[in-house]
Amino acid sequence: MKKYWIVIIVVIVLIVAWFFIRFIVGGNEDSWIKNNKGQYVEHGNPAETPSYVSEQQEAVVCALQLYQLKKETGMQFSSQCLGTCGNYSVDIVNVPRSEEDNEVENQCQEYREGKTTNFIELDKDGNIFKIV
Repeated sequence: MKKYWIVIIVVIVLIVAWFFIRFIVGGNEDSWIKNNKGQYVEHGNPAETPSYVSEQQEAVVCALQLYQLKKETGMQFSSQCLGTCGNYSVDIVNVPRSEEDNEVENQCQEYREGKTTNFIELDKDGNIFKIV
C-alpha cells in the first residue's frame, strides 16, 4: 500500500513539474513572432493583434500593391526605391543582395532622412525579401 502512494505522489509531482515548465517557463504559445524575413506571423492562436503587427501587415499589403501598380505601368525593376507605405519605405533589392543595393541613390530618401523608420525589401518579382 505504501508503494502505491509513492507512485501517485511521484506522478503528481511530474505532472506539476511539466505544467510549470510548459506554462510558466515556456511562455505564451499564443503570440506573434517574426519569421526569417522579419514578417510577423501567428504562433498558436493569439487572442488579439497588437497595433505594431497590424501596422506591418497593412504596410506589406500596401507594398505589394505599390509593386503591382509600378509593374502595370511597365517599370523595369532594379535596385531602387518604390515609395513609402505608412512608416515603411519599400525597396527593390537584388537576391542575393549586391553592392548596388547599398548605394545611397538606390535607397529610399524618406528612410535615409528618418521620415520612415522601417523598410520592406522586395525582390524583382515582388516577393518579400526582408522587413526591418
